[in-house]
Amino acid sequence: MRTPQAQTVAVVHLGVDDLWLREMASDNGLASLGVEGASAAAHALSLPADAYGNDPRLEVMWAMKAYNHAEVYFNLISSVDPKFLKLTKLDDKIYSSFRENFKELDIKLLKEDDLKSAEAKERWRPFCNQFEGLVEDFNYGTLLRLDCEKDYTEENTIFATRVQFFAVEIARNREGYNDEVYKSKCVKS
Repeated sequence: MRTPQAQTVAVVHLGVDDLWLREMASDNGLASLGVEGASAAAHALSLPADAYGNDPRLEVMWAMKAYNHAEVYFNLISSVDPKFLKLTKLDDKIYSSFRENFKELDIKLLKEDDLKSAEAKERWRPFCNQFEGLVEDFNYGTLLRLDCEKDYTEENTIFATRVQFFAVEIARNREGYNDEVYKSKCVKS
């Protein structure tokens, strides 16, 4: 159930009808699938990636899951002082390993190359893989804001793995970079 303070985040353009994606991501959209449809979608999302080709329906389901995660997270940092948030049971380990491996990374304003360049991928791979089996869905696609002071928009969002999302957002919360989102939402309330 959404709180009155909940904000709707923008959908990243994914090559599908944005209004349809928003509706499907809403409670009404998922309910429209019915028990069998929702169960089938959950089962499909739990299968290994090599069980599928480029099935557009699966891509839409992943996009919906990533969108829902982004919406919940943004509402959370808008409603609760981020420095008090605990995102996983391994926040301390993720944070210390992240800062050990990525001391110089500007988490306030990420650039696509910080995650997607060939060099960055080589640096991120061992970091991410150390959390396999420890962080649920560690390598699932997740939406990450580039500029931490802004909402999820097409221009401000990038796909990252779940553990990259956790690493960056745990650091942003602990280092005070997400405070601006929380403060701006409190002022509006």
